[in-house]
Amino acid sequence: MTETKSFSQLSIDERGVARLTLNRPEVHNAFDDSLIAELNEHLAKLHDAARHGEVRVVVLGSEGKSFSAGADLNWMKRMVEYDFEGNLADSRKLSQLMHGLDTLPCPTVCRVQGAAFGGAVGLAACCDIVIASEKAKFCLSEVKIGLSPAVISPYVQRALGSRQMRRYALTAEVIDADQALELGLAHQIVGHNHIDEAVEEMIATLLAGSPQAQRATKSLLAEVARDTDSKATREHTCRVISELRVSAEGQEGLTSFFEKRRPAWADDNTNSSERRS
Repeated sequence: MTETKSFSQLSIDERGVARLTLNRPEVHNAFDDSLIAELNEHLAKLHDAARHGEVRVVVLGSEGKSFSAGADLNWMKRMVEYDFEGNLADSRKLSQLMHGLDTLPCPTVCRVQGAAFGGAVGLAACCDIVIASEKAKFCLSEVKIGLSPAVISPYVQRALGSRQMRRYALTAEVIDADQALELGLAHQIVGHNHIDEAVEEMIATLLAGSPQAQRATKSLLAEVARDTDSKATREHTCRVISELRVSAEGQEGLTSFFEKRRPAWADDNTNSSERRS
């Protein structure tokens, strides 16, 4: 019986930190229809686990020297033979991947250790926080082969802004780590050998926050981005903070603040960390 090779890995530790890892280092973690299908399955599980509070943080990363080279060459060769409907079906699965990553209820961290080209820029833009190595490079390379960064454009343009998006989507210039930081595509640039340390520090920072408040805040910010200042938006913001204030976690957060102690969720993660060491 032939064993099916897995192109990605998903693990969840006792803190509720999930690591979703691309595992095709031999082709620079390029993605094809099989990897996209795997990632969509993983994200469906993570959505459910995050909604139930079983997953607190998701870290998206990859094995090898590159984060991801974008589309796999063999997959692209197959696309040449697809008709419009075949290409549309493929594109919808990629769109599902981007939307699934973008809408995860819990905080997400993207670990970019090397090249992130094509659709991989979309993966980074869909994450809440991007920590990149000084060796990281980003490129919206699609126009060089007669294509467009169409499916990923809503997410990347949100990160870059429309003015910068026009430049880099049309020129396919390579964006180095420092430029990525300046443009807002990355939040933090670290020495190549310190990227895992920086990711762990960010995880610890996120775990100090209220899980319920983080889920509510992430959902709220998505709503505010769609409708910045309307009567409905203003009322929604008032309801969110009011609901949080009377919730169990909100009450615990306020009480622990006034009592000058760590909130229960932070103590739980401290104890988990001590058990692992």
